[in-house]
Amino acid sequence: MLRETIKMSWQNIVNNKMRSFLTILGIVIGVAAVIALITIIQGVIDELNQQFLDIGTGKVNVQAYGTPLKRGLNNSDIERLAEIENVAGVSPNLSFSSTAVKDENVLEDITVDGKNEVYFRTTKELVSRGRNLNILDMDSKNKVAIVDGELVENLFFGIDPLGETIIVDGTTFIIVGVLKKDLHDDMIAMVSAGDSNGKVIIPYTTAMTMAGLGNITSVDITVKDTNYMSQVIDEIELVLNQAFNFKDDSFFILDLDSLVDAMEKMQSMMTSMLTGIAAISLLVGGIGIMNMMLVSVTERTSEIGLRKALGAEPKSIQSQFLIESIFLSLLGGIIGVILGLTLSYVVSNAIGMPFRLHLGAIALGLNFSAIIGIVFGWAPARKASLLNPIDALRSV
Repeated sequence: MLRETIKMSWQNIVNNKMRSFLTILGIVIGVAAVIALITIIQGVIDELNQQFLDIGTGKVNVQAYGTPLKRGLNNSDIERLAEIENVAGVSPNLSFSSTAVKDENVLEDITVDGKNEVYFRTTKELVSRGRNLNILDMDSKNKVAIVDGELVENLFFGIDPLGETIIVDGTTFIIVGVLKKDLHDDMIAMVSAGDSNGKVIIPYTTAMTMAGLGNITSVDITVKDTNYMSQVIDEIELVLNQAFNFKDDSFFILDLDSLVDAMEKMQSMMTSMLTGIAAISLLVGGIGIMNMMLVSVTERTSEIGLRKALGAEPKSIQSQFLIESIFLSLLGGIIGVILGLTLSYVVSNAIGMPFRLHLGAIALGLNFSAIIGIVFGWAPARKASLLNPIDALRSV
């Protein structure tokens, strides 16, 4: 009996193709919209979270603006920060744009980063070939450099760059290492979209001399045990307040672990918001299904009366219309999922973000559409089952 009821429900949908299509259109649009939005936004947030993790959890970034009397941090301040309990190391950040020259080839707009040995010790697998910068390079202000793949392609195409020399801002450096490709190595590289034609990392002491700087305005502090992150930040604030005589707005501390947590909370909020949007969109689609089913009940009054006169039970009549409503909503949900995934794939590729399939979004769309079919199909199905067969036959 159930099989026959399902067959009749499907046959009625097929026999009214245009009306069925217009009925499920609202479900299709609602499901496609929520699938596309959730997939795209979560893909973007996942990529940002991954880039934060690439930087490394357990790191604190300090922007030391200083005061009119003292700009940035001197060596003594950096040593005091490194002496804080549970601090694994302090890595100064110094970056500027310059020009690189190799033989007669000139490469403009390259990024020059000044780093120390702590940066390479606390950030794993930075260098693909060659060596890292070490403490002797810092103390002696050695003219050594580590370059990225893009600069190698632009200036050393077909040549092994290790041991070669390069002129940066008028200073000759020996290349001792090559960075891995597509490496997001610091906050600046991640949040800015500069037009750099390559990157060179040199000892920060050498970079300070080249830039004519006496102090450092940005450092990364690596924490050994993240369970003591709040205590370490309190100690950092104390050292910085003492360095700048407790002047307001003289420094800013960014806890990357807290930033990752904030991103995850934002992702949860965005998902909840999109779920609300989906509910509204699917509500409109559900109203469309209810309207169509009520019209269908009216049009098929004589059919219902005839079936009841032949012995069909009200439960069977109700099941047929309810199954028909569920079919319509699920069909709209499936089409909406396919359309939403296709749209999110196209948009992700267009904005340069990796496409990630989120099963939760698909389950959300299908579950919503099924629930809509049951909720909004029940009333018309109930109405059909309660029709008086004598009144229904009078319409023949």
